[in-house]
Amino acid sequence: MLQPTTAIHAIYLQVRPTDIAQVKFLFESYEEIAIVRTVDRRAAIIVVLVVPDFLPVARAVLEELRTQIDCVEVAAPAVESDDWLMREIDGDD
Repeated sequence: MLQPTTAIHAIYLQVRPTDIAQVKFLFESYEEIAIVRTVDRRAAIIVVLVVPDFLPVARAVLEELRTQIDCVEVAAPAVESDDWLMREIDGDD
């Protein structure tokens, strides 16, 4: 029997500040695919948190998104987060 995994893929993106809400809404409309968190609102860096089973679907959504808005995948920023979920994910490394 396969054991469930708690691994989460964090895909960091930089978008225009005005596009953050659109990205969040898009992923919320695809229930259970991913969770989107704002990491640095001034730099407009967000993170898309995806479980392994949904990674191919999330990547496909991101590819389509790139045809609609400026969206660049970036490295994880060195920002101290006050978001408990992001602290937990960063602590898993």
